Amino acid sequence: MNAHQHFIGGTWVGGEATLPVLNPSHGQEMARIARGGAKEIDDAVKAGHAAMDGEWGRLDAASRGRLMLKLAELIRRDAEILAKMESEDVGKPMTLARNDAQVCARYFEYYGGAADKVHGDTIPFQNGFTVMTVYEPHGVVGVIVPWNYPLQMTGRSVAPALAMGNAVVLKPAEDTSLSALHLAKLAAEAGFPAGSLNVVTGLGEEAGAALASHKGIHHISFTGSREVGILIQTAAAKNTIPVTLELGGKSPQVVFADADLSEAGTVIVKAITQNAGQTCSAGSRVVIEDKIYDSFTADLAKRFKDLRVGSGEQDLDLGPVVNAKQCERVQGYIDLARRDGLTILAEGELGTNVPGDGYYVRPTLIGDVPPDHRLAQEEIFGPVLVAIRVRDEAEALKVANGTEYGLAAGIWTQDLGKALRLSKGIKSGQVFVNNYGAGGGVELPFGGVKGSGHGREKGFEALYGFGAMKMIAIKHGV
Repeated sequence: MNAHQHFIGGTWVGGEATLPVLNPSHGQEMARIARGGAKEIDDAVKAGHAAMDGEWGRLDAASRGRLMLKLAELIRRDAEILAKMESEDVGKPMTLARNDAQVCARYFEYYGGAADKVHGDTIPFQNGFTVMTVYEPHGVVGVIVPWNYPLQMTGRSVAPALAMGNAVVLKPAEDTSLSALHLAKLAAEAGFPAGSLNVVTGLGEEAGAALASHKGIHHISFTGSREVGILIQTAAAKNTIPVTLELGGKSPQVVFADADLSEAGTVIVKAITQNAGQTCSAGSRVVIEDKIYDSFTADLAKRFKDLRVGSGEQDLDLGPVVNAKQCERVQGYIDLARRDGLTILAEGELGTNVPGDGYYVRPTLIGDVPPDHRLAQEEIFGPVLVAIRVRDEAEALKVANGTEYGLAAGIWTQDLGKALRLSKGIKSGQVFVNNYGAGGGVELPFGGVKGSGHGREKGFEALYGFGAMKMIAIKHGV
């Protein structure tokens, strides 16, 4: 089986060492990728610097934008190819994978249109001076994306980096690298200059670590676990470069008695089961006002029992989790709930004719979980929803803020005052009132506080993170 190669300096580059790529729907090897390390990262960084000193660095913002719009067209042209690749690589149901391909295209479309719209300011100052600010690219930036949404995450980080004129070295997760490699192929077809986008595949502790610590990198964007994020930031600090970190969450959905409970139930179940719960902003805690706790959890239990899990190709409610390690991890939390005597309110079912060796976890609803229990504190990253009972608004706020994370939160109430108080009181990067995720729009700034990281991706705000402000003061006399 021929291995997929790295894309460095506009050229496909192989190597002797390779890694297997397993399809999580059946656990069998379906491809191999090159196992890059420090040498390949160094070559990619050098290619990025050559691009900044050459054709890519000479392009004006409008020209960069046109290239990105062309790439968006090509992603839409190949959307079905990319969706099938994503479904097989990650285990996503095809419906979700198709949406991911469209969202990836939208990122390049949005940031392609924004490339020539990042403006500096003029600053009133003393007579005889003209003072202005301008935004410039950092230079060569490193982007490390996780395995749960490879297409979306690549678009989310790479598109604004390119729009600001940076060259990019992308290290996709070793489990799910195939769509990133296809995007590199499409970028070359769109006409991106050699070295503007480089993709090095390999293990996080080898290629990822080499990228984070490389002295030729001027900014790092990382999405992944808090533990690895700390390592990334530590490595970057030694080179005194900025870092954007998105490190997951334990996001609460707070439900009050006056909410539209039917709408809330539909959204809350989807928010924890989409992508088999492998979503950083998944609403993994449902915090319920006591007076409706029993009836609302009964409704959630019915919805969970109706869920079906199957292969990506079967396109059911959920697919498998990404690999055997993740399957063991998620199932371990469910087993912990049983050992600790927590109430399993409901579980979904496997669909018919599900491959026997896939990494399947039944979606699970767990009731009356103490707020300080591990299941209510730790990021499970699977289709497990914990229900917590609270007396009132004050206790709901305390529970919502009672973890080390602060990525997203949902509030369900018809009381505008209550919604505003909680929106301001909950410590998180995003708050959604009577919805969750707002459809995932690329226009909306995204990022966390506390243990969920820092910096913002998505929306226009992301562009500033991939640029450096320069102040220019010109003395010209009165």
